[in-house]
Amino acid sequence: MRNRYLDLLRALAVVRVVVYHVTGWATMTLVFPAMSVMFALAGSLMAASLHRFGTAAVGRRLRRLLPSFWALGAVLVPAMLISGLPFTSELLFWLFPVADPPRYGWGVPVLGPIWYLRNYLWFVLVSPLALWLFRRFPLPTLLVPYALTAAIELGLYPDPPMVVQQFGLYFGAWMLGFAHQAGMLRRLANRYLWPTAIALVAVGGWWNLTQPGTKGLDLNGNPLANALWSAGVILVVLGREPSRTAWIDRNAFVSRLITLINRRALTVYLWHMAFVVALTPLVDVFGWSHQNLLGLAIRVALVFALLGVVILLVGWVEDVAARRRPELIPGFGRRAAATSEGAAAASPGAAATAEEAAATPEAAQAAVESADQAGTTGRKQPVVPAPRSAENERLRSESVDSNAR
Repeated sequence: MRNRYLDLLRALAVVRVVVYHVTGWATMTLVFPAMSVMFALAGSLMAASLHRFGTAAVGRRLRRLLPSFWALGAVLVPAMLISGLPFTSELLFWLFPVADPPRYGWGVPVLGPIWYLRNYLWFVLVSPLALWLFRRFPLPTLLVPYALTAAIELGLYPDPPMVVQQFGLYFGAWMLGFAHQAGMLRRLANRYLWPTAIALVAVGGWWNLTQPGTKGLDLNGNPLANALWSAGVILVVLGREPSRTAWIDRNAFVSRLITLINRRALTVYLWHMAFVVALTPLVDVFGWSHQNLLGLAIRVALVFALLGVVILLVGWVEDVAARRRPELIPGFGRRAAATSEGAAAASPGAAATAEEAAATPEAAQAAVESADQAGTTGRKQPVVPAPRSAENERLRSESVDSNAR
């Protein structure tokens, strides 16, 4: 059974990233630190997958991650080679991007976002060891990335390799995802969670004001402020995850849109900068500065419209990678519409019963195998409701692997 709250957070994060790259508004990084939230969600889902499948979960994640990246490279790499990109052995990083694959000319800004996939790949590869350590030493393991970022920013560890910087900045969010999957954040009492979250945001905000980074108040230019501020936000959005999520699907269109964005999150993320860059000259042509709200709105709408075209053309790669039946517009087909209408009509009590039923070990495992192997067959397995208990609550929080990509 999918966790629709995590789906909602991922959809909001993806949309926020696109809008931020069009507008460049620094305040958006403060309101919702999307990249850190995305890493936290991925860490939670990775921990759930490791819990069920062991180290085989690494291969499952790579299987879902790489095909969309290869589809992007199949289009843009030949174009860059024609433009003058040297044909070297480094092109192999387009097959397995443990380091930044080579780019050339116009490809540099267009392919800027692929750093996320590089970090994601690193984090997936080290997750079996990291989770083993986290289960034995949860708090020290969680604090290491933040201590590393602080040491770098305070000059105690000058000029670290890029991989070390990225682990310090974003692996803490990934580890908070581990804590979410283990139920630690949910069990954290309000008298601890809220003061901790407020303190992290306050210290991060203070550091951002007193030690501005390379982008002013934009958190993306200040690693320590970014890490602390994001940790405070993650504590709240994951630590106070609602117990019932039927409200997310009450509006059929919104429900389908959330499904569409989640099923095409990689496609949207990988391709959106190409359209942001391509439409930037419109600023000079029409005078659409960052202060021109109408111009910005038009550019945002155009970017999403072009993304819709790409979703139709290559979005199906994500379905193939996830071993689902390919769809042109997931979430808006006949079966999706029927499912959405049924969810909207269901009472909160019925929704809770279904969630509790899926919390049993047998049903949770069946749901995972069905989602991962059968994809969108649409057939539902009968379940037997189980009484609510602390163990069931724990298992319910773990039944989110089908959200992972």
